[in-house]
Amino acid sequence: MPKQVDLYEILGVSRDASDDEIRRAYLKLAHKYHPDKTGGDKEAENKLKEINAAYDILKNPEKRKQYDRFGSVGEQAGFGGAGFGGTGFGGAGFDSPFDDFFDMLFGRGGGGGRGRTAARPGNDLEYRTTITLEEAAFGAKRKIRFARMELCSECSGSGAAPGSRPEVCPTCHGAGQVRIAQGFFSVTQTCHRCRGAGRIVSKPCPRCSGTGRVRLSREINVDIPAGIDSGMRLRVAGEGEPGENGGPRGDLHVLVEVEAHDIFAREGVDIICEFPISFTQAAVGATVRVPTLRGDADLKIPPGTQSGTLFRLRGMGMPDLRGYRQGDQIVKVVVEIPAKLTRRQRELLKEFEQENDPKTYPLYRRFMDKLKKYGEKK
Repeated sequence: MPKQVDLYEILGVSRDASDDEIRRAYLKLAHKYHPDKTGGDKEAENKLKEINAAYDILKNPEKRKQYDRFGSVGEQAGFGGAGFGGTGFGGAGFDSPFDDFFDMLFGRGGGGGRGRTAARPGNDLEYRTTITLEEAAFGAKRKIRFARMELCSECSGSGAAPGSRPEVCPTCHGAGQVRIAQGFFSVTQTCHRCRGAGRIVSKPCPRCSGTGRVRLSREINVDIPAGIDSGMRLRVAGEGEPGENGGPRGDLHVLVEVEAHDIFAREGVDIICEFPISFTQAAVGATVRVPTLRGDADLKIPPGTQSGTLFRLRGMGMPDLRGYRQGDQIVKVVVEIPAKLTRRQRELLKEFEQENDPKTYPLYRRFMDKLKKYGEKK
């Protein structure tokens, strides 16, 4: 006696489930037991056969009505050859309402190769260039040379030798994809003969060897905007690889690196410069000429300036790339002690030391006060 089964139980729905509920349950189970998910497990394959057969009956109003009338059915119930193990779901028979669903779900490309011959944009290219800090500050024009693919002028990109032309692929009939039966349903794959192009070249062009493209050198001028920083990219539209099937060219991305500078360091839109001054200049004050990106500028050093003091030159830094503001230049003065003294200088400094008053050394005085308090606590 044939084994009795419950089709509603197989799909996990109640007997009063709506058509939409049955369909959603089926799609969920078909996804779960798809070979791409189960790795071709035999038990999962049999389970999916049951799911397909159950859905084929319950999605059809007449078959569902007949099933509801007679109750559970066995393997030989004779529902139009659609019983479990029948031919209604094997091979290419499972090829209709859900082909597009499986193509979309499992990356098959969709609908019998519709996506293969569609226009596609070309690949983007990247070029690296190095500029100076001055060029980053004021902008520049840079001539760059790079290689990219171009349509072959000999065959106008067709890949066919002069006097011939590409032929429609006899395997996929120009679709670029073929539908292949895998057990109980079918999937679409890239045509192995034309590799998805939808056409074949029997007489290839001698210049491009049938590819329709050749690599050529390209030279263009690129505008470097003022304020650009290391690691930023400039997009030059339409200077990448040519597209396929009439698609647009890709873009060229120019990666910019700014060289390290001997005098200046950059922090955002500000420029940092360490400037050495003498002991005398720091003690009695002075006006010094410091370098900037825009030429030398006067900087007033007040008397008693300590080493490491920061001075700000407004508007002497980098421009903001978006034009919002202009950065500053920060000058850090470093008091330099002479490495070698003359006899006269040593004598003068000794006289200077004899006239020293601790009150004129606030850092030293504060330190000594802290040291005294520390000793009292011990």
